[in-house]
Amino acid sequence: MATIKPFRAVRATRDKVALVSSRSYHAYSPTELGAQLDFNPFSFLHIISPSYSSKEEVSNTERFEAIRNKYIEFKDKHTYIKEESEVYYIYKKITPNNSFIGIIAATSTADYKNNVIRKHEKTLKKREILFKNYLKATGFNAEPVLLTYPDNKNIDSILNKYQTKRAEYEFTTKNNQTHLLWIVDKKKDIEQITMEFKKINALYIADGHHRSASSYRLAKAMQKENTNHTGLEAYNFYLSYLISESNLQISEFNRLVKDVNGLSKENFLNQLKEDFIITKLQESYYKPTQARNFSMYIENEVYLLTFKIAITEFKNTVHQLDTHILHKYILKKILDIKNIRKDKRIVYVSCNKGQKYLKEQVYNGNFKIAFGLYPISVEQLKNIADNGLKMPPKSTYILPKLRSGLLIYEF
Repeated sequence: MATIKPFRAVRATRDKVALVSSRSYHAYSPTELGAQLDFNPFSFLHIISPSYSSKEEVSNTERFEAIRNKYIEFKDKHTYIKEESEVYYIYKKITPNNSFIGIIAATSTADYKNNVIRKHEKTLKKREILFKNYLKATGFNAEPVLLTYPDNKNIDSILNKYQTKRAEYEFTTKNNQTHLLWIVDKKKDIEQITMEFKKINALYIADGHHRSASSYRLAKAMQKENTNHTGLEAYNFYLSYLISESNLQISEFNRLVKDVNGLSKENFLNQLKEDFIITKLQESYYKPTQARNFSMYIENEVYLLTFKIAITEFKNTVHQLDTHILHKYILKKILDIKNIRKDKRIVYVSCNKGQKYLKEQVYNGNFKIAFGLYPISVEQLKNIADNGLKMPPKSTYILPKLRSGLLIYEF
């Protein structure tokens, strides 16, 4: 049974929302970030980069305090307002290729602890603690965790109903993406959404494992400090965007490798033959069309690699993943890349850059070899999470990517 609840968001006024909300801080190049901070005084980026114009080194404690102060300043200037009552929000993002819609709500840290909210990635304790300290110092969360749930006709009906109404927000960003947000403030609709999620056995983290883990750490810490803890306090919940499984898009991370471990191309290909069928292609590029197929670019040639071993010989879903197969049978076995988290010989590239980019990186001499992968399915992700397993790093590139500072959840 999944527990979600409505909440009173702090949000940008309708006239400023297009200026306030931003992409994730890490999605900006230094040049783009500078332009936003220099020319857009309303950007949420000013809140999370309060010392942008200063070259002084500051501690995390000082930085978090400055973020908190800048946030209060934005509220005092009425750039942000607080919702009058607890509501749900329906958020829709339209891109040139896709459309995503879901519910923004507060989800339960108890559900995270009890595995109602299920995980498929490892988290780093150091990052969990750092972000927990950030949350506690600033008192807010502005980036929703992306969760997915089984398709539900009753929830779809509510989403469809609100799309016939005027949206509270409707704006288009310069990358040609349109954002719409509706406020679900009718008591009957709020109750129905809450009850429908109570019928759902499990939610799955699609993106935001560290944010989820940090929110759980925060709840534990604040519970210890609160002698009158009830479990209903805001710190027991965290900001999430819930989207149906059929609307989630899982894409791949591809791999670039800086050397071939001292092997000649012929020697490398001979070793590959033990586990793969190698097909040389005439096409300029090749994007894999099914699992256990890989594109490979080396020197001036394009190859299709087809894994030979029957999938039934693998003991669990993780071992069946193309990311695991690539690591075990090529990166580790032939190229001697053992630690795929830390080895600087390997670089991960999101699907957005495409097969052409992989080929160019090899042909231009920046890397010796490139591998393109087929994306993991939602069912694989769920199977791994259901069995308490963890995927190799950079196994998924998941859409939608959400705006920062659109809605803020306060503790």
